[in-house]
Amino acid sequence: MPYQALRQDYYTYHDYYTWPEGERWELIDSKAYNMSPELMRRHQQVVVELRRQIANFLQNHRCQVYTAPFDARLPRSGEANDLVATLVQTDLLVICDPEKLNNADCCGAPDWIIEVLLPATTVKDQIEKRKLYQRHGVKEY
Repeated sequence: MPYQALRQDYYTYHDYYTWPEGERWELIDSKAYNMSPELMRRHQQVVVELRRQIANFLQNHRCQVYTAPFDARLPRSGEANDLVATLVQTDLLVICDPEKLNNADCCGAPDWIIEVLLPATTVKDQIEKRKLYQRHGVKEY
């Protein structure tokens, strides 16, 4: 399935959590994108190996590594929680500020984001999401 947006003009964090479990979606500037393209075995191998190496490196640091599905909400300044219009699921993310974490997700820019490219998501990951992460202050992508 290609990386597609739903056909509504505006979705928020509140809408996102009313959708069926088991489906993966991202909100990018209020547009909903299906995150369920074909998962390839090689993609999973790369993600698992990167996670292992990063987790080993961070063992004695305060930073933590997380893998999808794990949401990162990227609110605009002063944006109310239910109205957050950007929520992404990246392959790997590293968060060094524990204040950004709760039991469900991360609220605020992760320190690192790693996307392992798939043919269906390459353009969006390299162009649209790169700009999004720069705008929200992600330090490494």
